[in-house]
Amino acid sequence: MRKKITVIFQSLFIIFTALFLLSCRKSPGDNAREVVLYCSVDQAIAEPIIAEFEKQTGIKVLSRFDTEAGKTVGLVQRIRAEAASPVADVFWSSEIFHTIRLARESLLAPYNGAGTKNWPNRFADPNGQWYGFALRARVIAYNTDRVRPNDAPQCLEDVLDSKWKGRMVMATPEFGTTGGDVASWFAHYGLDHARKILQALKANEVRLVAGNSTAVRMIATGQADICFTDTDDVYAAQRNGWPVAMNYLDQGGDGALVIPNTAAVIKGVAHPKEVKELMDFLLSKQLEQMLARSDSHNFPIRSALAEQFKLYAVPKSLDVSYEKVSDHLSIAIQTAREILR
Repeated sequence: MRKKITVIFQSLFIIFTALFLLSCRKSPGDNAREVVLYCSVDQAIAEPIIAEFEKQTGIKVLSRFDTEAGKTVGLVQRIRAEAASPVADVFWSSEIFHTIRLARESLLAPYNGAGTKNWPNRFADPNGQWYGFALRARVIAYNTDRVRPNDAPQCLEDVLDSKWKGRMVMATPEFGTTGGDVASWFAHYGLDHARKILQALKANEVRLVAGNSTAVRMIATGQADICFTDTDDVYAAQRNGWPVAMNYLDQGGDGALVIPNTAAVIKGVAHPKEVKELMDFLLSKQLEQMLARSDSHNFPIRSALAEQFKLYAVPKSLDVSYEKVSDHLSIAIQTAREILR
């Protein structure tokens, strides 16, 4: 009997030991390298680029994208809400103005990589909290079946002519690049003049829609004749064979607003080594080439690359401080909401 009990205890010991060792053994994915990316770039554009990074590095990117209606702002609000316990490691934004605001709120960490030392001052935070690259520009899109090229607006002031009354749509300024565009009017023209522009748009019965792509779609389907949007949305429309063309949204003869992508590290990151590799990739020559060749056709900030993609160059860019535009973002959105609603 005693021998039988001993055998039972020995058997139980072996079983429990095996179970303990199995519980301690790491699963195949435990050693996987990963990084969390918040990205407001159009998902169809960003996903092949992210896949290339994963292929080159073996790092798994856990991506969260924004919706068209809440473009950029949705992810920015998440970053703020998660400040005490950050979820994201890196923020890749399709614009710059909200990135600047996150830096001012001390939610971004300084980053200095192999390629950031000589980054152009215009596209770099003085403290290294964000870097800009791969430009888009603000434009006036128009339906080529309904508007002749010679009659299409050539600048912001042209759009205010009464002949466009009831014929225009624009994205709501609360989200995406439209907010930054309106804020640039305040920075460039001054508060009083910017208010007059908004009042003139109201008098022309401009209609507000969910986003830039929606505005362009309405142009293409004849629901409106002109709209404010970004270059990438027009290129997408043209790729689809839609009757859409564009003129750059020149502000008083001083040029059109160009808007860079930005990359930034979230303060308190959990994957520092992987973050460095992802940031270096986002700020690389390869990525600017990929974006220039993509359907969005972002224009590179690197002069050597810019020469290769001259077709997408902006003839004249507005000389305005991105920091100054960010200063005016809140008042611009508030004023636009009061006047245009």
